Amino acid sequence: MAGEGGDGEAWLGIDLGTQSVRVLLVAADGTVLGRGSAPLAGRRDGTRHEQDPEDWWRAVCEASRAALDPRAGLRIGGLAVCGTSGTVLLTDGAGRAVSPALMYDDGRAAREAARLREAGVAVQDTWALPKALWLMKEHGREPGTGSGPGTGSDARRITHQPDVITARLVGRPMPTDSSHALKTGYDPHRDAWPDVPDLPEGALPDVVRPGSRLGEVCPAAAEATGVPAGTPVIAGMTDGCAAQIASGALRPGSWNSVLGTTLVLKGASLVPVRDATGVVYNHRAPDGTWLPGGASSVGAGALTAAFAGADPAAMDERAAAFEPSRVVTYPLVSPGERFPFAAPDATALVLGEPENDADLWAALLQGVAFAERLCLDYLHHLGAPVDGPLSFTGGAARSPYWNQLRADILGRPARVPEQTEPALGMAALARHGGTGGSGLADVAERMVRVRTVVEPRPVRTALFAEPYARLVDELTVRGWLPAAVAAHALARLDRDTAHS
Repeated sequence: MAGEGGDGEAWLGIDLGTQSVRVLLVAADGTVLGRGSAPLAGRRDGTRHEQDPEDWWRAVCEASRAALDPRAGLRIGGLAVCGTSGTVLLTDGAGRAVSPALMYDDGRAAREAARLREAGVAVQDTWALPKALWLMKEHGREPGTGSGPGTGSDARRITHQPDVITARLVGRPMPTDSSHALKTGYDPHRDAWPDVPDLPEGALPDVVRPGSRLGEVCPAAAEATGVPAGTPVIAGMTDGCAAQIASGALRPGSWNSVLGTTLVLKGASLVPVRDATGVVYNHRAPDGTWLPGGASSVGAGALTAAFAGADPAAMDERAAAFEPSRVVTYPLVSPGERFPFAAPDATALVLGEPENDADLWAALLQGVAFAERLCLDYLHHLGAPVDGPLSFTGGAARSPYWNQLRADILGRPARVPEQTEPALGMAALARHGGTGGSGLADVAERMVRVRTVVEPRPVRTALFAEPYARLVDELTVRGWLPAAVAAHALARLDRDTAHS
């Protein structure tokens, strides 16, 4: 293999998103040499949200070929794959899907989650472990046999989204990584799976740490994707962690806010952040440090649902006239909230009557930012280190207006990297795992380029204090937000606006 960052060597990051697969080919200095994307379709119906795993492979092949086409013949030092956290399916002993994939926010396993909580297992309704139990009940039998999960080629194995792709790339079933396994109950403190009586023996996959070498791209996968045979395949992390790597927020106290369809906050800490409710969980970084964070059901998906086909830039311009809006929202993309509080019965809030579409758009933008502030307040309440740099990534970071609005509401500066895609984080992880050289934080900082730093405007921060307090009060009255958390958030609000 060429030396670390050697001339003519690049790294491939693959991101399995909700709406598309995105692939980036990245040089050691962060230069994007090629990119590709391919759409994904899913099925939503109430609490149901699923996708066909075969569509992932089709989209990976299409997006990879597009990313590599302008750089045919370039040496690829390695690749890594990220997926949506909590997305799970069943495969047989050969790695073939035998169920649909239950996506990160599929809520059909609420009963299984409740039973796990009664047994002392801290899970949320949409986490992968209860969904795995639901899948075993619904799809854990060989068609037409009436038998159980079986053994050998008939065995049903719990599989995470990226595992489907790494298996196709290498040509055989692969271990999962501890990051994607976290919401399936894997304990990164003990490096062990929990004892779940309802799961058959052998249903849980082997686990490796992110950055581990899984194998090499096989000839059949090379022909399908355009990725050269023999390219190292490196164990990845969840999309939230991937975006965190892409932001460079890997030093203790730094945080990355990923705003896409939903909102994910990920930080770095020398020790895990303890949360008895399970709202905040801790991924293990490749170097053994901790990446605490949480995933909300609030996000830009609420804008897409309310304003299908709208021009976001044009709506942003009109929304500037409503700062703050008299309407206060908590814009959940789907029923139930996971972070900054656990409330399976939570529903989207719209308090007040918007004057027009621009006012509603403004209220939704502001509502997401209020939720983002509440997430940081909750992390502070738990004692997490939150005093380091903050970065914005995700699709919403392409909106300069929303970036400024979020910085104003949060009352703190935010860095916006030039490249905000999780695929960049996977390229950095692939380089780290493929070279065995510098630490991941060092590699990421060399590959991440900051486009701009958004400074908050204190006068604006003060203007948004009252609607934020209204939202906190409303969430508390409805019984979703614990009173102690609300009091902490309001105390921090008073502190931040006292001298404005």
